[in-house]
Amino acid sequence: MRRTTLTTTEAPAGALGIIRRVIPYLWPDNDTAVRVRVVAALSMLVVAKIIAVTTPLFYKAAVDALAPEVMTPAWTLGFGAVGLTVVYGVARAMNIGFQQLRDVIFASVGQRALRRLAAETFSHMHRLSMRYHISRKTGGLSRIIERGVKGVDFLLRFLLFSIGPLVLELLLISIILFFLFDVWYLVIVLVTIAAYVAFTFKITEWRVKIRKIMNDEDTDANQKAIDSLLNFETVKYFGAEQREAVRYDGAMKNYEAAALKTAYSLAFLNFGQSVLITAGLVGVMVLAAIGVQNGDLTVGDFVMVNAYMIQITMPLNFLGTVYREIRQALVDMGEMFGLLEQPPEVQDKVGAKALTVSKGRVVFRDVEFGYEVERPILKGVSLTVEPGQTIAVVGPSGSGKSTIGRLLFRFYDVGGGAIEIDGQDLRDVTQDSLHSKIGVVPQDTVLFNDTIRYNIAYGRPDASFSEVREAARAARIDGFIEGLPHGYETTVGERGLKLSGGEKQRVGIARTLLKDPPILLLDEATSALDTETERSIQAELRAMSQGRSVITIAHRLSTIVDADRILVLENGLITESGTHDALLVRGGRYASMWNRQLSDEESAA
Repeated sequence: MRRTTLTTTEAPAGALGIIRRVIPYLWPDNDTAVRVRVVAALSMLVVAKIIAVTTPLFYKAAVDALAPEVMTPAWTLGFGAVGLTVVYGVARAMNIGFQQLRDVIFASVGQRALRRLAAETFSHMHRLSMRYHISRKTGGLSRIIERGVKGVDFLLRFLLFSIGPLVLELLLISIILFFLFDVWYLVIVLVTIAAYVAFTFKITEWRVKIRKIMNDEDTDANQKAIDSLLNFETVKYFGAEQREAVRYDGAMKNYEAAALKTAYSLAFLNFGQSVLITAGLVGVMVLAAIGVQNGDLTVGDFVMVNAYMIQITMPLNFLGTVYREIRQALVDMGEMFGLLEQPPEVQDKVGAKALTVSKGRVVFRDVEFGYEVERPILKGVSLTVEPGQTIAVVGPSGSGKSTIGRLLFRFYDVGGGAIEIDGQDLRDVTQDSLHSKIGVVPQDTVLFNDTIRYNIAYGRPDASFSEVREAARAARIDGFIEGLPHGYETTVGERGLKLSGGEKQRVGIARTLLKDPPILLLDEATSALDTETERSIQAELRAMSQGRSVITIAHRLSTIVDADRILVLENGLITESGTHDALLVRGGRYASMWNRQLSDEESAA
C-alpha cells in the first residue's frame, strides 16, 4: 500500500546557513525603503566609530595643555585645556548621539523582520500535516518559536551593530597605535585580542552544549506544565495534584542541574577573559610608562594609551557576552528554521483548481490508507453519497470510521484509490476550496477563548450580527445566549470550558450552519453527550442535514436510524450496507450491535 512519507528536513547547515536565512528579512529584494534604512543605519554606525576613536586624541591634548613644558599640536587650533576638555565632552556626546540615531533608524527594520518571521512561522504551523501535530507537543513548539524569534531579534541587533562595529573600532585603534606609538603596542594588542577571542570561542562552544541540554530540560518542563494544566479536570478527577507536582519538580530538577553547570562555566569564562584583558592592558601601559620616563612620550600620551586600551577592553568584554548569546541564538534559530523547513505532508498540486460543488456527490473508490505502513486502517473502502443523501458509517472502535472523515477533509492523502466530489479528485483541487465546501461537527467541539459571537462567526468571519443570531436560533441556543449577562459577548473560557457539553455542541452546530457548506461531516457529533442532551440536539442535526450530502460517523446507533443508508465498517472493510430496517432483518453484524446497545440502555434504565 502506498502512503506519503513525512520527511524531516534538517535546519540550515551551520551558522552561515542560518545567517543566510535571516538576510532576506534584513535586506528584502522588493523593499527599497528598508534597504535605505539599513544603509543609513550603517552610515551612522561608521560616523559614530570614527568619532569614538578620535575622542582620546582630544583627551591627550587637554592633559598635555595642562603641562607648560609640552607644546600644543597645531591641530588643536589654539584651544586651551578647558576648550579641549569641552571638545572632548562634545565628541563623546556626538558618539552616543549617532549610536542612538542608528538604533532609531534601524528599529523599524528589525521589528518588521520579526513580524514577518513570526507570521511566516505561524502560517507554516497551520500548513503542517495532522500527523506532524499529533506527534509533537504544543508547549514544546511554542517554546521553539518563542526562542527562535528572540534569537533573530538578537542576531539582527548585535551581529550588525556589535560584531561589525567592534572589528571596525579595533582596526582603527590598531592603526592609530602603530603610527603614533610603536609596533610593539600593536603586537601586544593583537596578541591580547587573538588570545581573548580564541579563549572565548573555545569555552563558549563548550558552554553551548551545556546550554542546549538546559534548553531541552526547560522545554520538557514547560511541556509537562502545559500538558498538566490543559488536563486540569483529569488531574482533579484522579486526585493527582501531588503526582503532577512531583513530575514537574523532577523536570525542573534536571533543568536546575543543567542551569548550575551553565552558571559555573560562565564564571570560569569571565575569569579567564579578565586575566587576558588585564595582561594586555598592563603590558601596553608598562610600555607607555617607560616611554614617559625616557622622555619619548608625554603624560598625555600615557593617558591616551590608557583610554584606547579601555576603549578596546569594553567591547572585548562585550564580545564575550555577545558571542555567547549569538551562538545560543543560532541554536534557537536553527530549531525554528528546521521547523519552517519541515515540509507539509499534504500539499496542493501545481496548478490545482478550486473545487466546484454542483450536486455534492461524494465517492470513495477502493480507498486504502494507514497511519503507518505496517498497520493499514482502510483496505479498499468504496462508498457513494448521492446528492442530498445521508450515509452513516458504524463499526467497532479502531475500524477506521473517523479515518474516513479525516481523508474526506484531506488531513491525509489516501495511500491507494481515490476520493472524489462531483467527479473531482481531492488531490487535484486546492485545500482551501475543499475545506470551504465541507462542514464538520466533531465529537468534541473545541472553542476559542473568546466570545460566543466570535466562536459562531468563526464559520464565516464576514457574517453580520443578525446572521450570527439566526445561526444560533437555528441551533436552538439563542435563548440560552440571550439569558447570559453579557449575551453574545460572553467569553467561553479556554477550549470553551465555561459551557456545558451540550452548549458547546450547539455553538459548534451554529458556526457550521453559518458556514452553510454543501457537504456535511458529523464525526460522532453527540457521542460525548448524555442521552437527554443527545436527543435534544438530534433535531438540530437533522434540520442541518436537509438538502446536504451528509456522512455521519456514529457510535450510538439510535442516532442514525433515519439515515438513507448505513455502512458497517470492520477491519478496514465495509461488511454490510443497507437501511436500518433492512440490516435488522438481515440479522448480521449491525443487528448484533443494535441489540447489544438496546440491552445496555435498558439495563442502565
